[in-house]
Amino acid sequence: MNEQGPARPVRAHARRNREKLVTAALEEFTRTGKDAPLDGIARAAGVGIGTLYRHFPTRESLVLAAYEHEVDQLCADAADLLATLPPDRALREFMGRLAGLLVTKQHMSQALRSGGAEESYSKVYDTIDTLFTAGVAAGTLRADMETADVVRAMGGLLRLDVAGDWKGQADRQIRLLMDGLYTGAPARAQGREPERQE
Repeated sequence: MNEQGPARPVRAHARRNREKLVTAALEEFTRTGKDAPLDGIARAAGVGIGTLYRHFPTRESLVLAAYEHEVDQLCADAADLLATLPPDRALREFMGRLAGLLVTKQHMSQALRSGGAEESYSKVYDTIDTLFTAGVAAGTLRADMETADVVRAMGGLLRLDVAGDWKGQADRQIRLLMDGLYTGAPARAQGREPERQE
């Protein structure tokens, strides 16, 4: 029993160090891009470079951890969206936030495109499923589509022109997708127009 006593504080300390590294990496990657010096990230986290490499043996593993943290937060926030907005508007807002994440964190979106972020993809997929299913149940979104169709149609958000008017591009693409999801929805058939967000 005495042998196992110190192990828990060590694990808690290691977990805190990992969290500090991810937080510092997010700030540095956002500020200077994915090539931010790793020793600077370690310094900002208040740990040595050796600690960084123990947690993240490669730059790619640190980028992926930072991306996963952002996705976790985005998906967690979706519950609040659904609690405060009609389901169709919650889905639209989630898509807009996802587009913003993918554009402003280009280095992270590359991890998703490369297939190295299966768990994050699953979380995003499940979140879209929850929002879309709620919209179908509310009658504001068409019921003859599947979540996979919505996710495939959102694929263009990975190809926004970050050097151009990406917000305008994202908004047009999301409006086009939402118009398709509104078509044939029971609420529309009954003359109740879904509340649209301009």
